Amino acid sequence: MEENHYWSSKGILVKCGGFSSQLARNVTEKVDGDPLWGSRFDATNPKAVIQTHLDFLRIGADIILTNTYQSSVEGFVKHLGVSQERGVELIQRSVQLAKEAKEQYLKETGLGSDSPLPLILGSIGPFGACLHDGSEYSGNYADKITKEQLQTWHRTRIEICLAAGVDGLALETLPCQLEAEAVTEFVLDNCPDTKFWVSFQCKDEEHLASGESFAKAALTVWRLVQNRKAEDRLFGIGINCVNPLFVTPLLKSFTKAAGSDRIPLVVYSNRGEIYDADQEEWTGTGEEVVRFVPEWIQLGVRIVGGCCRVYPTDVLAIRKYIDSLNITP
Repeated sequence: MEENHYWSSKGILVKCGGFSSQLARNVTEKVDGDPLWGSRFDATNPKAVIQTHLDFLRIGADIILTNTYQSSVEGFVKHLGVSQERGVELIQRSVQLAKEAKEQYLKETGLGSDSPLPLILGSIGPFGACLHDGSEYSGNYADKITKEQLQTWHRTRIEICLAAGVDGLALETLPCQLEAEAVTEFVLDNCPDTKFWVSFQCKDEEHLASGESFAKAALTVWRLVQNRKAEDRLFGIGINCVNPLFVTPLLKSFTKAAGSDRIPLVVYSNRGEIYDADQEEWTGTGEEVVRFVPEWIQLGVRIVGGCCRVYPTDVLAIRKYIDSLNITP
């Protein structure tokens, strides 16, 4: 696989943590449970969005994601009462806010504007996230929608993010194989040269949220990439917003299925708590994500970070561990 110039000497990049979790610390309003989740604040509190990006950049994140996970034009129209044109502008604005944070960070650090890092990836959450019913954790819409319908739905946000100038796409928290195939095929066939990763939501050590095999779904995505000879466009395939205890067996199942193929992996777990969609809050006791990172790196993870409830202090711990791997004697 072709190496990109921004990989560190160990070939490992650190992603930010849970954007909306940290955003909740920078605003007074409740974030979890909002039908737009963090996306609302692109419209109502852009300074807090910039601050949240900076919170992760300042502790050494190599990659930040736009605040578009739960963004959709129809969602903005419905829940903010804006026009469709304004809905498009808000997705564009989300990219711009991430760019403003990066620009400020580069000024603070004295790095030039041509610095390859940090990267800004467009967060492309699943169709289920915008339904605001927790179905990104079940994938229960897979038998009610076609691949073509999913591609049409994803097209708008993807095209807006790319036109606004992201460095790539994070196709994330995908709960079912159908949606993973749909969005991967769309990007491969309609977004020339766009780099991306594909990340699944899994409910246990073997299965996607939908109950399908993670290894089979991930291998299907890899074959789509291979068939189009697009390996150099792939940041990785992996899992996010999943209990960190599940990650190692999930990755092992995938690498076993892949045989001799060396596939770059991406992992950004949550802390292992459970989101109660009815109560609109997280329950249970969380894990320290950094303690799992060494075994993930050994399994071939190239991008590592955090998702929900993983804060800048947690990402800093990951950053320090990755930096320790790169120390030359």
